[in-house]
Amino acid sequence: MIGASATKRAQGNAVIDNLLSRDCRSRIVPVHRSATAIQGLATVASIDDLPDGVDLAIASVPAAAATETARALEGRGVKSAIFFASGFAAADEDAFRAFATTSAMTVHGPNCMGLINLNDGLFLYPATTSSKIRPGRVAFIAQSGSAAITLMNSAEFGISKIVTVGSEFQLTAADYMDWLATDDDTAAVGVVLEAIKDPEAFARAARRIFENGKSLAVLKVGNSEVGSAATLAHTGSMTSDSDTYRLFFEAHGIATVDDYDELNAALEILARVGHRPGAGRLAIVGISGGQTALACDVAAAAGVELARFGDDVVRRMGEVSPGTRAQNPIDFGSVVDEAARDIVGSIRAVLDDDGIDVLAVLQDCQAGLHPKSLESYSTPIDAYCRSALEASKPIVAISPTSEPIHPDVRAKFESHGIPIVSGLREGIVGIRTISRPRPPARAEMAETPEATARRSRALGLIGGEVNSGRSQLAPQSCLEILKAYGIPTAPSVVVGSASEAAERAAEIEFPLAVKIASRDIAHRSELGGVVLGVKDMDGLAAAIARIADNVAAAAPGAAIDGYELQREVRGDLEAVVGYVASPPFGVKVMVGTGGTLVELTGDLAMGLAPLTVADAQALIASTRLGRRMDGYRNLIARTDTRPLAELVANLSRIAHDLGDRITSCDLNPVMISAGSGDVAVVDVLMTVR
Repeated sequence: MIGASATKRAQGNAVIDNLLSRDCRSRIVPVHRSATAIQGLATVASIDDLPDGVDLAIASVPAAAATETARALEGRGVKSAIFFASGFAAADEDAFRAFATTSAMTVHGPNCMGLINLNDGLFLYPATTSSKIRPGRVAFIAQSGSAAITLMNSAEFGISKIVTVGSEFQLTAADYMDWLATDDDTAAVGVVLEAIKDPEAFARAARRIFENGKSLAVLKVGNSEVGSAATLAHTGSMTSDSDTYRLFFEAHGIATVDDYDELNAALEILARVGHRPGAGRLAIVGISGGQTALACDVAAAAGVELARFGDDVVRRMGEVSPGTRAQNPIDFGSVVDEAARDIVGSIRAVLDDDGIDVLAVLQDCQAGLHPKSLESYSTPIDAYCRSALEASKPIVAISPTSEPIHPDVRAKFESHGIPIVSGLREGIVGIRTISRPRPPARAEMAETPEATARRSRALGLIGGEVNSGRSQLAPQSCLEILKAYGIPTAPSVVVGSASEAAERAAEIEFPLAVKIASRDIAHRSELGGVVLGVKDMDGLAAAIARIADNVAAAAPGAAIDGYELQREVRGDLEAVVGYVASPPFGVKVMVGTGGTLVELTGDLAMGLAPLTVADAQALIASTRLGRRMDGYRNLIARTDTRPLAELVANLSRIAHDLGDRITSCDLNPVMISAGSGDVAVVDVLMTVR
């Protein structure tokens, strides 16, 4: 223990207190340059004087001393070390990171509060712990020490491990997840994240947790921050880091929550029930019509599917509880004659239905209930508990407010294997985490000779333009890349002057769309850099002159590379398709309603590259564009989505192959023909690293 004081209470002293008060059987060796004993423990004067075979060093030292301390510990052969230090200067942080990255010594932290192993009574924690915590089956991992404090002080369930990983200079949350996957004392793992440094390692650890029959719920904080990938493209400006994390968690079947209370509720439920793939259809029962109706509203907002009762449920409900409405939610309180109300039989009928996966029972059971109220509620509570004895599907009890639950009621539910949580939304979200969707199959990117040649050709185009100082590719380069990947575009050429335009217009054919070509202008229509409906040579000359005047006035410093002449394509619908690099997770691909109002409509669906055609069709179907293509209110003929889906899938291949160089791509608009669904790209923007 480095950093304990002989004269005052420091972090190191708190760690020693925590260990001694729990009869730690390991030898504890304080390091102090002058004191001969600290808290009754014999000291050594320096790290060099430590005995051989030290398993762990706790280093409560200032940030500026962290690297020097770590090197000394490594030199002495210490196997692992926890560093609490925070507030690093840039140079000190760089030095400590470099050491931790290459050291054979295991390094935990810094900027953390250590860890607690309740199962073995090992409290490597630099503060007084809550008297509330008790050993159990739930593990917490948090990058924030304060998050761990909040969770340990509020959890009603038993805890196996609490790990605060801090800044993760070496060990990460994924390392501890991987270890907890085989920890016999842990059934459910909750993780509070600020960032993921290695998505592949995190995904592997999550998969290992699932493969070992354990559960996982994640709270990602910082979702309001704008995404770090700066881009000129519409699709990039319409996404954020939170989108990327959401896609990552969905792709790997990882349940998420939005705050500490939801995380506690989820872990209370998961520790008893566990994940059940596909178990998403919820039935709700209670003795208050108002509460059950509100629960339905909350379920809809939380994305939880309400089950529909089959004919057999309706028939059996009529037999066992005459007068009770056999529909979801069930209000047992509406039956005046309690003798005619069979709660256990009704619940049995509901849970026997193959279309129902989980049952929520709503019951006021707050600690502040009047004894008379508690007595009157004993009948339904007893019935819910008896129902659990033979239930093959999960039953979750929810007290509708956040007030603590009456201890007698909690004990009764828990003794019958029913998790009980406070708060209606918290309970519903916790139930949502039971259902762990199977991750979609990822598209296979075969490395064929054709694919290799295609990528090499694209990289050549990119390299040439980057060397010329471009931050975005010239239109012709963009079109060549799209063509190589099988993406249909409207025919076009780029000319340097009005006279060259007159010479080459016949290559494209009228009518034309005429556009400015400039490495400095991303969105050409916003500056008057686009003229549509050019029908003849006179119109072509006038269009170029008008564009030149508009651009000179709006962007006088922009470099003019020429003018793009494009065969004008009209569509019945306009889509936007694009991607933006989102390291370290890969590339996000997007599709939705396009046109000049693309940001205003905000109609986008996203997935991580690469995508199959089926993936793309599912994304399209989830948008308003997809609903329009399906013939919404006969506003347009029902339109085949496959051509657009093929375009999206092909763009995802560009994203997969070139996303580290072409960091964003915007195809807007993509013109879609009603009925056939034929597509053509009429405008493309690609930005390069």
